[in-house]
Amino acid sequence: MAKASIGPRGTTAVDTHVGQKMCARRIFLGMSQKELGNAIGLSFQQIQKYEKGMNRVGASRLQQISGALGVSPIYFFDGAPTVGKKISTPKEGELSESAILSFLATEEGAALVRGFLAVKQKSIRHNLVEFIGTLKTK
Repeated sequence: MAKASIGPRGTTAVDTHVGQKMCARRIFLGMSQKELGNAIGLSFQQIQKYEKGMNRVGASRLQQISGALGVSPIYFFDGAPTVGKKISTPKEGELSESAILSFLATEEGAALVRGFLAVKQKSIRHNLVEFIGTLKTK
């Protein structure tokens, strides 16, 4: 079995993935790092370290975080990289799942998704997707 790549503080790609999912969910809820930290008794700096994958999140802490964010702890592992399993790389011009998740974890990504989901007519959604496609630069 392949060994996971270990980061500078003993963190792995899974820790980074968990942090990205935490950040995306927090932003989706419109919650600041300080508010999440206050909800579970941590500083915003510690939340920031978790979200950047700099520090590992322990099991009991992850349970607290999932409660504050209204999701099950398993939510954070959905789509996580696995050890020993070959992960397909995106084709040229395609985005990786990690790049998409990173974008969704930004204020702009969350605002874009909220705005898009607020549009109920499928034809307008289709037109929006086509319009955005015309804005691509090469």
